[in-house]
Amino acid sequence: MTIGTEHEFSVNDDHFTALPVSDQIIKAICGSFESEISFGDVRLGKELQKTVIEMLPKVPADGPAVLEIQLVQGINRFYRIFPDQYHLLGLGMHPTVTLDRTSVWDHDEGEYYECYDRLFNIHQHGWLNIQALQVNLSYANEKDLLMQYNRIRTFLPYLVAITASSPMVEGKLTGVMDNRLVYYRKNQEQIPAICNGIVPERLRSVAEYNAFQETIFAELRTRDAEILCEEWLNSGGLIIRFSRQCLEIKAMDEQECIKSDMAVAAFVQALLRCPTLPVESDRDALLGLMETAIQKGTVGLRPELVALYDHAWKKATPEEKQYLPIIERRIKNGSLAELMAERYRREKQIEPILADMARCLQKNTPYGMD
Repeated sequence: MTIGTEHEFSVNDDHFTALPVSDQIIKAICGSFESEISFGDVRLGKELQKTVIEMLPKVPADGPAVLEIQLVQGINRFYRIFPDQYHLLGLGMHPTVTLDRTSVWDHDEGEYYECYDRLFNIHQHGWLNIQALQVNLSYANEKDLLMQYNRIRTFLPYLVAITASSPMVEGKLTGVMDNRLVYYRKNQEQIPAICNGIVPERLRSVAEYNAFQETIFAELRTRDAEILCEEWLNSGGLIIRFSRQCLEIKAMDEQECIKSDMAVAAFVQALLRCPTLPVESDRDALLGLMETAIQKGTVGLRPELVALYDHAWKKATPEEKQYLPIIERRIKNGSLAELMAERYRREKQIEPILADMARCLQKNTPYGMD
């Protein structure tokens, strides 16, 4: 199995106001408005919203250490080119951005965005203010695909609890730890099957998955939206990318630094080696656990998370064990969202918190562990 990751960072000024300048950044680097460019050891790309830029390793790897090296070099290269101009920030949503301060990428692929906007109205937080950590896992054949898929779906709520990092919307705490998913799961509610409650049903065959996709495509065709009938349309927390021969886990908030992202990847890899896990498989039960994770982060699922961590540690490789203590601290002390919310309630200021988060990304140091 090989693993790859995708990372989304907001671009900010000195006061952590998000700037809609991803196109200008890419043009400054390569001389034109490109959707994705080679950038040293990584690829740099656009997202729907121009306040966010995507970074991903050039090639997948067997484990997180190689990915971390590539991505850290990408972050360092960015700051060498733009040493004082911009500050990159992780997290699942930008905590203070308002929709009037965002804008949509307008250089190519406009036909897709126009179609999405006609169907769903993309001028919402669930479109223009979300930043995900995506983990991609290769599969060998259909049997391997089904094993991974059905195992991952059972621990999606726990990944969401650990990675929750979006407790604030437009400068206000909402009481919810993962606001990104609150918006994300309803951003295409006119066709609910596209997101499908984030947690998919158990899968018995690839043919079953394709049949489900086809029901969505049929609905799109009735709405004159055939342009969207692609494998990437599926917005569930776990999807299959046949063109890349991988599974994509899409449910998780971006973290504060690459090392924390890699800890999540290591946790996933270790869990996939466990023949049995103390988790639910019933979808209604999983949806209930997902709601707890979204609302409360780790505090609502701590005993289950401790048990999962113990299983993962037993099956982890020496390389993965270098990262897993970060997950252990999240389980013990709270997700990033919980830590941010607690600090904000004490200090009543968000800018110092965001400055620390940006420093964590630039120095590749998990929050609270420097």
